[in-house]
Amino acid sequence: MRTGFALLGLALLAVAGCGPAAPPAKPVVAATVYPMWEFSRQVAGERAEVIALVPAGVEPHDWEPSPRDVSQVRRAAAFVHSGTGIDAWAQRLLADLEGGKTVVVNASRGIALLRAGSATDPHVWLDPTLARVQVLAIAAGLGQADPGGQAAYAANAQAYAARLDALDQAFAAGLRDCARREIVTSHAAYAYLGRRYGLTELSVMGLAPEAEPSPADLAAIVRTARRLKVTHVFFEPLVSARLAQALAREIGATPLPLDPIEGVGRDDSATAAGYVEVMQANLANLRIALGCR
Repeated sequence: MRTGFALLGLALLAVAGCGPAAPPAKPVVAATVYPMWEFSRQVAGERAEVIALVPAGVEPHDWEPSPRDVSQVRRAAAFVHSGTGIDAWAQRLLADLEGGKTVVVNASRGIALLRAGSATDPHVWLDPTLARVQVLAIAAGLGQADPGGQAAYAANAQAYAARLDALDQAFAAGLRDCARREIVTSHAAYAYLGRRYGLTELSVMGLAPEAEPSPADLAAIVRTARRLKVTHVFFEPLVSARLAQALAREIGATPLPLDPIEGVGRDDSATAAGYVEVMQANLANLRIALGCR
């Protein structure tokens, strides 16, 4: 009889301890556009899983969330959005989250946003000092969603903030002594960057990259570019370079990439490297176009 009880006890122990306990699932953070995803993953580190809603190769202004995206956001511990028109579709997701447990992070809360006519300029992150503000806002939101990770999120945010401080210093030094201060772009995305480093943007189109300029707008840009002896016209990776190339031919300039970092290409190793690396590439091209010493 004792043998039977002993065997039963061993069997129960085997069932109870048949293998190591599964690790707890990581909190999920859903982020709208690429900069929000990039900053969130830098803050999250290994503590949380960060998912990007807008897929690679898609221009974020026109993207629309699918039912699957809505479901992902509902299950997330935190939802990070830019608080601007670039992810205006996030408002529908926010309405769906009302009364739920998901912590909502507006990464631009408290930042004085620039306006172009009736539209708000969303490209806050192109000023590294404002990117720093967004990173710290995301860290606070993730800490609220996952209190046990507050210390880790804060430490990761401070480490990344130090990289952003160094990036800001590199831009300030690299753009200090230049032959010109005007940049000709196809898309009005660089007002924050221009304000920070004393540059003037001459854009062919407005804040929406798919907008079509009028013949009068094009003629005005050509006259101004010729008067200023502009040597380069900037285009961006996710939008056709056709217009920038035509403008460059008209004024005898060279097309050159300048990334507003709104999204990532499907096969874009430079952007995949991260925000800081793309901004460093932007600085190198700005120095070429502006004739910096």
